Amino acid sequence: MAVDIAIEKFTPAELSELRCKLMKAKVDSWQAADMVAAFLAGRGYGVNSDEMRSAVAQLAARRGSPERMQAVLETIAFVM
Repeated sequence: MAVDIAIEKFTPAELSELRCKLMKAKVDSWQAADMVAAFLAGRGYGVNSDEMRSAVAQLAARRGSPERMQAVLETIAFVM
């Protein structure tokens, strides 16, 4: 039997701050992936680096609501 562990819902302010940092940083996808990984690690989550780079591309393509960012982060974060 598989156990689903949901990650927390990040506040819209946290997600907005992450989005702004990513947009202002003018970094490549590898560096952006590191920024997102640091965001998640600071909240007790780990990530698979390959999945992270893919997720960064999704975040860039979905410049939108905090809900969309939350959905992407849920696909890559795992509890440490």
